[in-house]
Amino acid sequence: MNFDLSEDERMLQDLAERFVADRYDLDRRRAYQAEPCGFSRENWALLADYGLVAAALRPEDGGLGLNASALVTLFTALGKGLVVEPLIDSVVLGARLVLGGGESVASAWRDRLAAGESRVVLAHAERASRGNPDWVETRADRLEDGYVLSGEKHCVPAGVGVDAYIVSAVLAGQDSPDLFVVPADAPGLSVTPWRLIDGGAAVILRLDRVAVAAANRLAGGRDLLDATLPLVELCRAAEAVGVMQRIFDETLDYLRTRSQFNTVLGRFQAIQHRMVAHYAALEQSKALINFALVLEGEAGFVRAVAGARAFISEASIALGHDMIQFHGGMGVTDELAIGHGHKRLVFLSRWPEDPLAKLDRYADAA
Repeated sequence: MNFDLSEDERMLQDLAERFVADRYDLDRRRAYQAEPCGFSRENWALLADYGLVAAALRPEDGGLGLNASALVTLFTALGKGLVVEPLIDSVVLGARLVLGGGESVASAWRDRLAAGESRVVLAHAERASRGNPDWVETRADRLEDGYVLSGEKHCVPAGVGVDAYIVSAVLAGQDSPDLFVVPADAPGLSVTPWRLIDGGAAVILRLDRVAVAAANRLAGGRDLLDATLPLVELCRAAEAVGVMQRIFDETLDYLRTRSQFNTVLGRFQAIQHRMVAHYAALEQSKALINFALVLEGEAGFVRAVAGARAFISEASIALGHDMIQFHGGMGVTDELAIGHGHKRLVFLSRWPEDPLAKLDRYADAA
């Protein structure tokens, strides 16, 4: 197989790298994350102007219709740049759910989502679920002209400053949850912001008999979510690989220049062995993503993505720990990209489920 980037993918990579070079260094990254929404709205508008907000959307929805390979190229580059703008949560997941949930909902959101003028995110995880995506206690009661929702969503990443939430809730008499678009200013909806381990902004949603119009129920429900998640998980894997590459490269440069006992650190055999092991794991991670890309559109794609996520989740944490150790105390500070990258890897490895759950999903798909 030829895994060289196509001309379009190389242009996309160059565009993402130029955005990072123009807009990102560690000081500005800290400033972006300090914003109430956890990222720069100016950067979000710029990403929309570049067409990157619309990258994952279908042409009929105003998007570019990029395939999985192109999206992997994009999010690997953004991951390497430690970009904090939530394209995966807001576009690959949120916007694609809304636009795939039936024309009655999509028509009201299509233009604004493709232009980056509005954001929607999924509110699915609950405190009692412990990573089990099938566990939903939020309830939806049917009314004559719609529904009322009651429950709590304890972790909604990128949920500050959005225009609407896609809330999963179970109708009486049903086992599988449905998805409802709930405006952020809906009466009875309480939003409590909090910060994730990587500095991103998340919220807790509490719904106290929140009224939802019948037209705001997404067609497909859990099936729509299941169809959307594999691409989302592949993009998260690609971002993790980009972060891993960034902190590995910076550590390698450090080991080639930092001396101890009148010897460059990179000459110590024990360090060489560990760096080689992490290099091999990084290449394996890329190979697993490429294997999933080969299966795009086939029955084995979902399983391949689950396997890639399971492996990368564990390998990324081990790599991050050693990159920090090789830098000593400086590795955990905000002065270096190592600590920033490792905290992002911790989140990616544990969200929306831990590595063992990802491995179980891989085994179940066999």
